[in-house]
Amino acid sequence: MAINTWKMRSFIGFVEARVELNSIHDRSIQKRNVEMPIDSSIANAVYTFNQNNAYLKKNVEGLTDEEWVRCPDGCKNHLLWIVGHVTWARGALLKRLGEDWSKPWFPFYGRGAKPDESVAHPTPQEALLAWDESSERLKAALESASPELLATPVTKGPPSADGKESGVVNFLAYHETYHIGQASYLRSWLGHSGVMG
Repeated sequence: MAINTWKMRSFIGFVEARVELNSIHDRSIQKRNVEMPIDSSIANAVYTFNQNNAYLKKNVEGLTDEEWVRCPDGCKNHLLWIVGHVTWARGALLKRLGEDWSKPWFPFYGRGAKPDESVAHPTPQEALLAWDESSERLKAALESASPELLATPVTKGPPSADGKESGVVNFLAYHETYHIGQASYLRSWLGHSGVMG
């Protein structure tokens, strides 16, 4: 039985092409894995922190310094306190991830702290600069967080659904989103348009 050499060459060419495509596909997957260093246990938190970066900035866009410290009757947390608090929380998370970063005014915005007009607060511009700095530092720290660090058991501090540092990261993303929602409410209460339409 004679083999049609044209068909055989076509078949061999097809197989070689498939092998090359598979090889390209495998290299593409490997390349994507190298470009996406975020541990899967904190991927949603990283996305949330990135979204919050933009939402917080939109919430305070166009506000006067006086509006930053106004709040409804009975409410104690004005926008300056909220921005100071979420920036403080990012500093606390950075410390858990191995980077010691702080601002002199952080103690006035820590857990359980209430707005106190008798202390020297940052200006809105200083608070936003600290927020921007925390955003860059947090992005880098989350991208470089090792699986071993994220798997470290936690026994104290913020809640952790999985009992590990990764759970603290996820909780603090949720915590921050809660306060970004407060900022959005205050923006609307002040008579400004909402940030999401």
